[in-house]
Amino acid sequence: MSFTQKYDDWFKRLLPSPFSIAVILTLLVLLFSILSTEKPTIQLLTDWQTGLWNTNLLAFGFQMMLMLVLGHTLALSQFFDKSIQLLISPIKNTAQAAALVTFTTIVVAFFNWGLGLIFGAIIARKIGEHFSNKHIKINYPLIGAAGYIGLMVWHGGLSGSALSKVAEVGHLRDIGSNIELPAAITYDMTVFGAMNVSSFIALLLLVPAVYYLMGKRSTGKLLKLEGKVQNESNPKNLKGAEKIDHSTAINRVIGFLMLSLAIYLAISHSRMNLGFITPNYINFTMLSLCLLLHRNFFQFLKSIDKAIQGSSGILIQFPLYFGILALMKSSGLIVTISDFFIDISSPTTLPIFTFTSAALVNIFVPSGGGQWAIQGPIIIEAATQLNVPLPKMIMALAYGDQLTNMLQPFWALPLLSITGLKAKDILPYALVSLCIGTIIFISVLLIF
Repeated sequence: MSFTQKYDDWFKRLLPSPFSIAVILTLLVLLFSILSTEKPTIQLLTDWQTGLWNTNLLAFGFQMMLMLVLGHTLALSQFFDKSIQLLISPIKNTAQAAALVTFTTIVVAFFNWGLGLIFGAIIARKIGEHFSNKHIKINYPLIGAAGYIGLMVWHGGLSGSALSKVAEVGHLRDIGSNIELPAAITYDMTVFGAMNVSSFIALLLLVPAVYYLMGKRSTGKLLKLEGKVQNESNPKNLKGAEKIDHSTAINRVIGFLMLSLAIYLAISHSRMNLGFITPNYINFTMLSLCLLLHRNFFQFLKSIDKAIQGSSGILIQFPLYFGILALMKSSGLIVTISDFFIDISSPTTLPIFTFTSAALVNIFVPSGGGQWAIQGPIIIEAATQLNVPLPKMIMALAYGDQLTNMLQPFWALPLLSITGLKAKDILPYALVSLCIGTIIFISVLLIF
């Protein structure tokens, strides 16, 4: 049995479903909370129950769901289907295909993680179909891994859970205990800060180059892929109000007007700190693009039905993470853990410890939003105590969270379903991606 087969088997045997992990984490945190505080257990349980339904955090969970669903929906539009066909038409070998898929998926995932996830899966599948139809050999697992690379970029992009949330006025003060915290940390300090721009450029240059070289050295084999997704045609003999759902004009006009408003809000923002970019703004822009690029409301809603299935994990798991956060606040565990990191860290090493811990936590909490809910208060407390810039600490968490997606197969499930591959097929190449990402992320955290 190969290493990748053993790894795949180990993951299936030792790690239960993400929901089960969230329940187990809740029980462990409850136990530690009982042992670390003099508060009555019933008080801790009451605080946990209240935390499950924290209004501000539930809004955060819904925002993250929309980011995934709208991104997925946009990837299913005819615009992206035609764009992908145009991109892959000149591709002639595995090396070119691997470089194209990694480059385009990194760019798309930077704008939206749901869009990048599904775009990468679809372009990998269509390249497989393209090579299959032309009877050309291809290393299909390499192309599948290339389509998954967006999950190593997303948290440093526009839809990054932690980055978009801290850009909202008041969020830091809601989850932190330090009254000196800023009202917001805007995208000019995180997404478009010098450190993150440098890491993004490095990823955009190095990853496609490495995948191109791996493609050059691979032999590949002939594929037999069938079952292209067919665009549904509009039904005939529509009557009355049915015509609204199938009207291209109404759909496009509303989408255009909404997108125009989004552009107006961006250019009318008086400051240069990009403070207008929040989860709500991102989702509004994505919704307008979905309406504009889908043929009509009917096709848009059909795509929503497909996309919404992938958001079930967020819907049911996020409240458990919010309950964990409430327990940690109530029992003082946040301060205890923060003090531990402060004791073993310096201003130079704290971002590295944060990056490492975030990478480990992501294996068990495969959700950037859920991870921010748990780790966010801890890193804020530690950063303020050691005078480490908050934007750098938030980016350290984002880098660690996205890095081990190359090990955690949870978010690979949509890609595996679309491409027909298995986790063990893409893992060897995903591990190469992880090594590249580790070098880049640690380097920028030490340099900046």
